[in-house]
Parts: sequence; structure tokens; C-alpha cells
Amino acid sequence: MDRDVVFIALFAALIIALGFIPPIMLPVGVPITAQTLGVMLCGTVLGAKRGALAVLLVLALVLVGLVPLSGGRTGIGLLASPTAGFLIGWPVAAFVTGLIVEQVRAISIVAIAIIASIVGGIIVLYVFGIAGLSKNLDKPVLEAATLVLVYIPGDIVKAIIAGFLTGALFKARPHSVLSRS
Repeated sequence: MDRDVVFIALFAALIIALGFIPPIMLPVGVPITAQTLGVMLCGTVLGAKRGALAVLLVLALVLVGLVPLSGGRTGIGLLASPTAGFLIGWPVAAFVTGLIVEQVRAISIVAIAIIASIVGGIIVLYVFGIAGLSKNLDKPVLEAATLVLVYIPGDIVKAIIAGFLTGALFKARPHSVLSRS
């Protein structure tokens, strides 16, 4: 249990630290940030439950104003912004990513971490993000979906990075990849 708490706090800190990398602002109102890489890593390394808990910890700190997201955004008002759907989707994305890595053992850790990051960290996350964009920008779902196309190449790169980082960590310290224990 103590080990789990430490890992959850550590990966919450990782997401927060990735927020210090300046975002790339787009007209849509949803910036490109490195923090989604942290969400993917929460799932691939910590597994479904611990990964989701690490992300929930970050969101709790952000929504009460204690920790800013990339670009200095913080507070409950984020739930009315174009990023709301993505933020709400973060814990679900980490959970799904982790669940896939936990369950699929027939292929290499690098390959499954990449696949899981694409499924959970992109596809699942985009479902929430598109719904949030549609609601908060008052746009039809299909139009909101076209707005996120610009994010896909960067998110695929993040999924690949998450896969290789997870694989390297597993090779160096197998017991620290909790999604495989």
C-alpha cells in the first residue's frame, strides 16, 4: 500500500512537472501540452487503478487552484473551458491504457504500451475531448471532431515515447512497472 501511494504521488508530480513545458496554443482553445504524455505513462507504468488515481490527484489539485496546468491555467473554471472534456477524460484514458497493458501479455511491453497509449491516451481521450468541445463551444460533434485532427500526429509521437520509456523502465527495473506486476 505505501509503495502504491508513493508511485501515485510520483506520477502525479510527473504530470505536474510536464506542465512546466510551455504549451503550444491553438485557436481551438485547447493547447498542445506534454501533460498527456504523463497521463499515458500513468497507465502504462502504474496500471489501470493506480494510473487513474494519479491523474485524479492532479485534477483535484488543479481544480482547487493549488497546481496549474501547462500555461498557468487552474481552478474550477476549467470545467467550462474548451479543455474540459479532455481533463475529464484524463483519468479514464489512464485507466484504459493501464488496463490494456495489464491484460495483454502476448506481445512486447514496448508494443503493448504504444498500442495502449493510442487506444486509451488518444482514442478514449478524444471521445471525451470532442464531447467537451462540442458542448463548451456549442458546435456539432462532427465539427468538434474535425477541430482535434491537428492534435493526432503529436499524440502519436507521445504514445511512441510512452511505449519506449515504459519498455526501458521495464528492462532496467521490472518491478517498478506496476502494470506488469
